[in-house]
Amino acid sequence: MADVRVTHTSGLDSAALAAVRALLDDAFDGDFDDADWDHTVGGMHALLWEGSELIAHGAVVQRRLLHGGRALRAGYVEGVAVRADRRGVGKGTAVMAALGPVLRGGYEVGALSAADGADVFYQRLGWQRWQGRTSVLAPTGVLRTEEDDESTFVLPLGVPLDLTGELTCDWREGDVW
Repeated sequence: MADVRVTHTSGLDSAALAAVRALLDDAFDGDFDDADWDHTVGGMHALLWEGSELIAHGAVVQRRLLHGGRALRAGYVEGVAVRADRRGVGKGTAVMAALGPVLRGGYEVGALSAADGADVFYQRLGWQRWQGRTSVLAPTGVLRTEEDDESTFVLPLGVPLDLTGELTCDWREGDVW
């Protein structure tokens, strides 16, 4: 029996945090570093357990996105992963469904950067590919992030969005999107 639990990072003990980090390290084949980990913690987590085994995870952290002359409160999805032997049977969908109330209840827009090959998964869940330019508000000013144009997705949550306009994220170390 699968058990999805939604909790803030502060509600996770060291064993649960270690299980999340191990799942993410494995799922991203060594392409998940300490900056990625830092991006994943500090918000709400959906953890799908089968017994004592962590099978899937996703998190929502707060960020600011600039669009259409506004600073939007964004629920940014991070660290979505499913254990390799459980992929393709709805575990990722269950995690994203559990994060839905977090997104709808606290944010003006959902956003994420899809890993290679995950775009169809997010589109099936109602996420929309950003069609315009992406950028970051860096310490030196607004910088174009052309390499992130194709991987950026949004989930409109009541605020009008021009999907062909510019979308600018707040600065952070590591991958900005």
